[in-house]
Amino acid sequence: MPDNHPQAQIYDSHSGGERPIKVAARDVCVEYNGKQALNHVSIDIPDRSVTAFIGPSGCGKSTFLRCLNRMNDTIEGARVTGSLKIDGREVNDRAVDPVVLRASVGMVFQKPNPFPKSIYDNVAYGPRIHGLALSKNALDGIVETALRKAGLWEEVSDRLADPGTSLSGGQQQRLVIARAIAINPEVILMDEPCSALDPIATAKIEELIDELRENYCIIIVTHSMQQAARVSQKTAFFHMGNLVEFGPTEDIFTNPRDPRTQDYITGRFG
Repeated sequence: MPDNHPQAQIYDSHSGGERPIKVAARDVCVEYNGKQALNHVSIDIPDRSVTAFIGPSGCGKSTFLRCLNRMNDTIEGARVTGSLKIDGREVNDRAVDPVVLRASVGMVFQKPNPFPKSIYDNVAYGPRIHGLALSKNALDGIVETALRKAGLWEEVSDRLADPGTSLSGGQQQRLVIARAIAINPEVILMDEPCSALDPIATAKIEELIDELRENYCIIIVTHSMQQAARVSQKTAFFHMGNLVEFGPTEDIFTNPRDPRTQDYITGRFG
């Protein structure tokens, strides 16, 4: 496995080229009130690609995801050890402000969670509090760009003052993605982003994920192996707090090395 230098490269068979490593984890362990939730996870996640985390419920997928933006800090009794670096910077360093970290590591949750504000203010919220826009025109530009990247501009450009909650479920999830990318994150985390959506809305989100990977490191937790196969270039299989296997998505699904992976993807458990 490559070292955790930010310039280390990892081969991306999907694009036929090299991708710099964005996230480097070494021996990451997580305990909740003394109960082990994650065991010595080491993984290198490439930039400008989609990495899927699969595995049965309670296997550690979301726990590891929460390590990346220090959401575990908010859980009483949580203890995280090991090294976790983004672009070579240690996430858990005491000098790292979690608020600043969470601005560079965007999060999209299972259920769409727009703020009780207008569509415009949902997207403008982050740039405002982080001082990314020096004028109203600049803010307008950021909002439009984020909504375009999220594939939502054409649908909402004439009703930006409407509440974000007035949109359909799929539109709300794209609004949340626009809100995340409005502050130029380094990494976008998605925790079951389509589980509350219908197939048509899911297809739109998956299409969006495929477009966004050209500019972002995207990590998606999903229970849908079909979705992992469709959207990701790399897949990590977690089981009982362990990272069992990690590699190119095609290899994981067609030629897994570990019998536990084979059993999971063929439906023998999970």
